[in-house]
Amino acid sequence: MDEPKQDFLEAMFHMQAELNRRIGVDTTALPEEEQPKWVLNYCRAMSQETAELIDSVPWKWWAKYQTYDKQNARIEVVDLFHFLISLAQVVGLSAQDVHALYMKKNKLNFQRQDSGYAVKDSGDNKDLKV
Repeated sequence: MDEPKQDFLEAMFHMQAELNRRIGVDTTALPEEEQPKWVLNYCRAMSQETAELIDSVPWKWWAKYQTYDKQNARIEVVDLFHFLISLAQVVGLSAQDVHALYMKKNKLNFQRQDSGYAVKDSGDNKDLKV
């Protein structure tokens, strides 16, 4: 008998919730009035991690001393996942919700490309719900 396939995204969501609780924030059960603060906190943290990722690549076209630090870039991408998962949890998304919404949004993005995406339709996202 085959062992069940591990759901990596589900495992990451579980582990992140545990880490957040250890830090003192239950991202899976924040009162609604606390959620905006934590959305901002995690967005700011992701901005900082993005800056650290940028610093892993030679972005200064005028400087010759820079190198591409691929290993650090990988770590910064994983750091982004930590905060992105926390953010998803704050707004009430489970791993299954993220997958379902990703699939719907990906389909919409392909439809947009197929149609030439010549006109912005701000309403085409409103039906994407979990």
